[in-house]
Amino acid sequence: MELREGQVAVVTGAASGIGLAMARRFADEGLKVVLADVEEGALEKAAAELREGGAQVLARAVDVSERASVVALADAAYEAFGAVHVLCNNAGVGSGAEGRMWEHEPNDWKWAFAVNVWGVFHGIQAFVPRMIASGEPGHVVNTSSADGGIAPLPTASVYAVTKAAVVTMTESLYAHLKAEGAEVGASVLFPGPHMLRTGLWESHRNRPERYAKERPRRTPYRSLGQWESAMREAGHEIEFTPVEQVAEVVVDGIRADRFWMLPASEHSDRQIRARSQSMLDRADPSYLENFILD
Repeated sequence: MELREGQVAVVTGAASGIGLAMARRFADEGLKVVLADVEEGALEKAAAELREGGAQVLARAVDVSERASVVALADAAYEAFGAVHVLCNNAGVGSGAEGRMWEHEPNDWKWAFAVNVWGVFHGIQAFVPRMIASGEPGHVVNTSSADGGIAPLPTASVYAVTKAAVVTMTESLYAHLKAEGAEVGASVLFPGPHMLRTGLWESHRNRPERYAKERPRRTPYRSLGQWESAMREAGHEIEFTPVEQVAEVVVDGIRADRFWMLPASEHSDRQIRARSQSMLDRADPSYLENFILD
């Protein structure tokens, strides 16, 4: 797919982090951008920044866990710009779960699935039929994570399970689009290859009351800065990938019609090989032994 001036890109989770970086990159290509996020203050700030740079912007407060909210976003996008060519289902949250899986609160799972999985599905249902009907080239990018999308991360199992689901959903979407003969492509994005400075660490600030925790946390939430400091004190220096680099991977992947938006990484490749070999050998998942669960 060629990205051309005047096309329209929709990005959820667009007020900060990866989403905002993608929106900026699309605007640099001359696309009109539709920004969706649950944080209204940050959303308006992001929209103002892009408008100051000359972009045509529509900003909408959206809760992707609610189907009606995403359908309203699609209606607004088509009313404002008449088309959508790129859809990035990017909004995501951590779960806030603690302890072993059998100790997790059901609401930790419900909230993470509502945003990370249902949010992607709502985006597909609200936009893809109209994108297909237009007959124009288009592309859907669903944000997963190596933590779950490539191999399980037992220390964040709820998040990992949701991101594994996004991979399978996107594979299925790809197959359905091909069977339909649609001019719309699909990709799954694995941001990285290193850690990213995003708001995911502070997802709890936007946790809705209907998914509230039922009991106090044993330990306070840690910010990214606090976690990074703790790792440094333990002798581990953490490498970060700029969100702008992730946005570049997305733009290049759309142009190349690349399904796996997966940056080169020896670590990821080892995980893929180890997990695949375990399955082929019908062996226990020994690749999980490096995770410390205590």
